[in-house]
Amino acid sequence: MTQVQTTPLPQPLSPEGRGALRGKIMLVGLGPGSNDHLTARARAAIAEADTIIGYVTYIRLVADLVVGKEVIKKSMTEELDRAIEALDRARQGKKVALVSSGDAGVYGMAGPTFEVLFQAGWTPDSEIEVEIVPGASALNTCAALVGAPLTHDFCAISLSDLLTPWPTIARRLDAVAYADFVVALYNPKSGRRTQQIIEAQRLFLRHRDPQTPVAIVKSAYRPKQRIEFTTLEKMGEADIGMLSTVLIGNSNTFIKHGLMVTPRGYANKYAVEAGERNTHDGEQAGRSLSTGLNGWMASIQASGKSAAELAIEHRLPEDYIAAVLASEIPAEGEANEIEA
Repeated sequence: MTQVQTTPLPQPLSPEGRGALRGKIMLVGLGPGSNDHLTARARAAIAEADTIIGYVTYIRLVADLVVGKEVIKKSMTEELDRAIEALDRARQGKKVALVSSGDAGVYGMAGPTFEVLFQAGWTPDSEIEVEIVPGASALNTCAALVGAPLTHDFCAISLSDLLTPWPTIARRLDAVAYADFVVALYNPKSGRRTQQIIEAQRLFLRHRDPQTPVAIVKSAYRPKQRIEFTTLEKMGEADIGMLSTVLIGNSNTFIKHGLMVTPRGYANKYAVEAGERNTHDGEQAGRSLSTGLNGWMASIQASGKSAAELAIEHRLPEDYIAAVLASEIPAEGEANEIEA
């Protein structure tokens, strides 16, 4: 008979003593893993803590900072166990550093910890203080290593189906591929999950040029760091593992001199010639593009085309186009100094 291991549920916080601070949980983002990229607050939180809890690999990244402290190491799939251990130690009046690589709020321990705390009846006024210490996420650090791929709209999607049904992941992949986002794929592949990255590639190729640039960063800022540039068409042949982050460009992303860059869109408004910036005809600095909302509304309302025709042309829902055709064009406010 197969023995099933269960995670004990957190015990409710006692009502007495609420408001009297007893313990503290610090959700610490370690960044990419090198000491050079560990924030001063993360370093101070670890020094302040009585107990350090984390995945064994993450503990190893800060081994020199946890000497003499209680250290509780957990495996990859024991996130709830880590959160319950943190709550248990905080109930004892201890200060706990619950560490995550990257940022604790981006596929890290912040979410599971709050779920455990809320189940135990915790509120911000309870006797246990909670602090989130941000760190640089894999998305940020990998982007920094390859150039500037995230300069325009982007999103992150995890390919792990351990907790999320595959149809949900697939719908998200298809939607962002169609919408032309730059995409960071987390948890792209593991020893047991080898097909998910191939399915992601299949979905992206429905909407994207096969030559779309792709960057794969493994173990960013760690001793075994590896960077590989490829294309969407050949992405499945690349060396991708659990420690990899895959960055897929949009329709404007390019690679030049070994750097992956996604333009912000300045070329739509400006021309730079002989060291001077000049606006294109019909464009104004500090104002929306001529093809921005107001200009676009005016153009489709004057086109004489039906909502159905315009929906196909602009790849937008027909009912949305119909609503825009029936709307008044809003007045544009004063220019904002921080806008281009």
